[in-house]
Amino acid sequence: MSLVRYLSDTKELMSKIYVGNLPFTASENEIRELFSTYGNVTSVSLITDRETGALRGFGFVEMEEGAKEAIAALDNREMSGRSLRVNEAKPKENGTGPRRSRW
Repeated sequence: MSLVRYLSDTKELMSKIYVGNLPFTASENEIRELFSTYGNVTSVSLITDRETGALRGFGFVEMEEGAKEAIAALDNREMSGRSLRVNEAKPKENGTGPRRSRW
């Protein structure tokens, strides 16, 4: 099997999950632990403000298996007084929405 084919097959098996309304105190380890109950978590990415470094309250989790179960179990689950929004991530659409100038 070629490397390109292997990577393509692996990519198809992975599921990317959007996690919103996260507490601003959440850590990658906490999110990994929460999702690992449902399957192997391959990555956790919490989005931060580029200027301040503060968490923006959402992130993404990639899982090899168990994504559907995790979404069903964790959507609307409370974490530190906030109701999580958990669903399958949608592909990013380039060029949509207003962009702020950095200056």
